[in-house]
Amino acid sequence: MAKSTAWDPILIISQIIALQTLHYVTLSLLVPPLLVMFAEPVSLEYEGGAANVGMIMDWREMAGRPTTRALPGEGPWRSLNSVWSGGKQVGLGSSAQATFRQVDPIRCWIIAICWMAASAADVYYLYALIRRPRLILDFSLTLLFNHLVLTTYYSAAIPTSLFFWAVMGVSTASTVVFAEQLCVKREMTEGLVVAAPRDEGDNMEMGSLLRED
Repeated sequence: MAKSTAWDPILIISQIIALQTLHYVTLSLLVPPLLVMFAEPVSLEYEGGAANVGMIMDWREMAGRPTTRALPGEGPWRSLNSVWSGGKQVGLGSSAQATFRQVDPIRCWIIAICWMAASAADVYYLYALIRRPRLILDFSLTLLFNHLVLTTYYSAAIPTSLFFWAVMGVSTASTVVFAEQLCVKREMTEGLVVAAPRDEGDNMEMGSLLRED
C-alpha cells in the first residue's frame, strides 16, 4: 500500500475497519477450537457454547465472571432466570443452575491467551496496512477503544476486572512496540535503497573531476 501524506478520512476509516475486522476474525479462528479442546464442557455449553459471540465480545468471559444473574423466587418471571442460545434453553432456574454457573478458570485463560495471540497477529496487520511508524500508536489505541465500547455495550457493564485490563494493556503495549520497530526498520531499509543510486552518481562525478585535474 502506498504511503499517503495528505489527510484522507476515507482511507483512515477503511484502515480502522480493516484492522478491527482482521482482529476479530483472528480471534474467531482461535477461540472456538481451543475452547472445545480444553474448556470444561458443561459450563461452556451453559454459556452458549464455544461459538458463542460472547466468548469474544463479553469481557466477563475473560475476567471469569458469571454472565447471568440469578433472580430471587420463581413464579411467572422464571423464564428471565434462564439462558437461551440458538432458540434453545441451555440454562435453568436458580435452584437448578448453581452447578452450571461455576466459572471455569481454564476458559478465562484460553480467551486471554487467544487475545494475546491475536494482538501478535495485529503486529503484521499494522505493518502491512498502516506502514507509518508514527501512526501505529494511534491505530492500536483506536482498536482497543473500539473493543472497549463494543464489549461494554454487549455486556451492558463497564469492564471492572484487573485481569481484563492487564491483558488489554500488555497486549496493546506489545503490539505498539513491535509494530513500530518493524515499520522503522522498513523505512530505514527503503531509504538506503533509494539513496544508493544517488551516492553512486556522486562518486562518478567526483571521479571525473579528479581525472580532469
